[in-house]
Amino acid sequence: MKKKVIAYLHTHWDREWYREFEVFRLRLLRVFDNVLNLLENNKIPAFYFDGQIAALLDYLELRPEKEDIIRRYIAEKKLFIGPCYTLVDEYLTDKNCFEKNLEIGIKISKEFGCTDFIGYLADTFGHSQNIPKIFKKYGIDKCVVWRGCGDIPSEFIFNGINTVNLIRGYFMDIFSSKMSVSQKAEWLKENLDKIAQKSGDVLLLPIGADHLGVECDIAEQVRQVNGLLEDYEIELSTPFKYFELVKDNFKFEWNDELRDNSKTFILSGCYSSRTKIKQANVKAAYKLDFADKIQKYFGSNYDNSINYAYKLLLQNQAHDGICGCSTDDVHTENLIRYKKINQIAETVLKELKHVNSEKFSEYTEKINKKYRCVTESENVNVPENGQIISQREGFTDNLLYDTQKIPVTEDYTTIFKFLKEIKPNEDELSISLNSVSNSYIYAKINGNQIVINDKVKLDFVRVNDLGDTYNFGAVENDIPEIAKITGTEIITDGNLRAGLRVRTSFFDVDLILDKGSELLKFNIDWNNTFENKLWQARFLMPEPIYETYSEDMNSIIRREFDPYYNIREHLPKTSGIEVKTNFAPMQRFAGTQGMGIITKGLTEYEVFENTISVTLLRSVGIISNPKNPSRSTPAGPPIKVPNAQQLGQNKAEFAIGFFEPENYNNYLEDFYLELVN
Repeated sequence: MKKKVIAYLHTHWDREWYREFEVFRLRLLRVFDNVLNLLENNKIPAFYFDGQIAALLDYLELRPEKEDIIRRYIAEKKLFIGPCYTLVDEYLTDKNCFEKNLEIGIKISKEFGCTDFIGYLADTFGHSQNIPKIFKKYGIDKCVVWRGCGDIPSEFIFNGINTVNLIRGYFMDIFSSKMSVSQKAEWLKENLDKIAQKSGDVLLLPIGADHLGVECDIAEQVRQVNGLLEDYEIELSTPFKYFELVKDNFKFEWNDELRDNSKTFILSGCYSSRTKIKQANVKAAYKLDFADKIQKYFGSNYDNSINYAYKLLLQNQAHDGICGCSTDDVHTENLIRYKKINQIAETVLKELKHVNSEKFSEYTEKINKKYRCVTESENVNVPENGQIISQREGFTDNLLYDTQKIPVTEDYTTIFKFLKEIKPNEDELSISLNSVSNSYIYAKINGNQIVINDKVKLDFVRVNDLGDTYNFGAVENDIPEIAKITGTEIITDGNLRAGLRVRTSFFDVDLILDKGSELLKFNIDWNNTFENKLWQARFLMPEPIYETYSEDMNSIIRREFDPYYNIREHLPKTSGIEVKTNFAPMQRFAGTQGMGIITKGLTEYEVFENTISVTLLRSVGIISNPKNPSRSTPAGPPIKVPNAQQLGQNKAEFAIGFFEPENYNNYLEDFYLELVN
């Protein structure tokens, strides 16, 4: 008896990738025009539009006359859209953004009449264990995944949700090839046999690929292939029918994240490609979330402005954007969007502060459970409990946001930023050319290392990277270059903040410590002149590192490591392999052995022996290097992207402290609040 194969027609639509958004959108017109034509002429039963709504909206912006027919096919359950606004990366976006993604996507999808949703994650680079919880919160009880699943069966329960593992992936473009029908049948049998090994009596087969249109004779091709398949019968239908047919097959449970790359590439180098994109994303997401919360606290009505900014942010968080693996022009546009997002978030904050500065201060002080806040004034007189930390030229916020006034030349002045003590604090702040300390944390210079609380040693390393935007390209027998400390300089010596500049052979490192703070902050600003390098801040811990804790979707997850695994000893020698690594994603926090590292947009760490290393910068110059020593098969086109070398000015900001992982959020607010003050 033949096994039933439920096949669904789809196209995986990256809004931008190896071509720019407007270029791909013109292709989208032709692809989706054809889909609508096939539906109109009953040539196909249904079409699944990639689990997102953004592509449809992009289409309708240029084809508004098609809206009625689209609504009709959605009502007839021939066209399925949503639930996401865009297909964002799961490890480089936070919970607030992912929920906003679903909130916006589901709302628009329902306005179009769609009521059937699957959490569709066919091409994200591994899967967060927290995603199913978010899907369930929004009433979604089905999920489709691919990368990172290892040997998990086709049907399984992923943290409480019935989930399908696309054993052979979503990239099934065989019907668009020039093969004969018999060759296509042979190819399909080989792949269906592999899917069948992990499935029951019903198999799921995607038909489609990246930016690929549907063949006009697809139904006839399927009929002809069925005549040659002895063990399978393909039926063109929908993934919803498949879930219904296999509803009793979900037995195997998996309650961890999905980052096993033994069967599929997870392309973990995307965690660190184009650091500036990651930094802009983390800061914009924090500012926008803060602006949203404070406008609700004020009872204001900035909802439309906030949602518009979130749509811009989610467009940037589409996985080939936030992952940094697109063309230089794509990422130039990303950075422009981030500027727009910041403009909106900052304006909302400043307008609210102008309306009621006392209520604004009340809110920020309520969040900041420490002892300090930041404020600006054109008055240079330092308050008794304050310290000037920076100054700029410009107009005061009160003038800019008063709609009854227009700033003139005479109003252009020097504006000072103050650090201000909120509560009395007996803490003692001390600095010398060799150390900086308060009652909570202490750092001193010892040789080429910075020693913190006599527990952790920090140095900076640089290694070769022959990879690409998808994967770090490790070099066999490569020896890290370690920065040498060449001198120090006191840059700030005040009653509330002290700053020590440590000069190294790589760059200058500013150590910033505030009175009453349990965090030692690090600022690095340097001119990168090196290509094909990986730069890291390396923390040497007392013991080998077998486990870490890191932020994932605004919560803490635990990961286990083999500290003695050496990537350079396992580089692939045959095709089709992506080397296992001890690199892992982080959002804003990672920690081990009682130490926590909080970063502003440094989103990757590595474990080796007794070290945990945070990536400061990774320089490469190609989207996909066919000779990447860490991945023996291309992951995309070999397009040169010189901007991914990140030459010129770069910045890295992080802080460390000693606290339990579950308390990280309090320390994060301490580090991040200056972004919104």
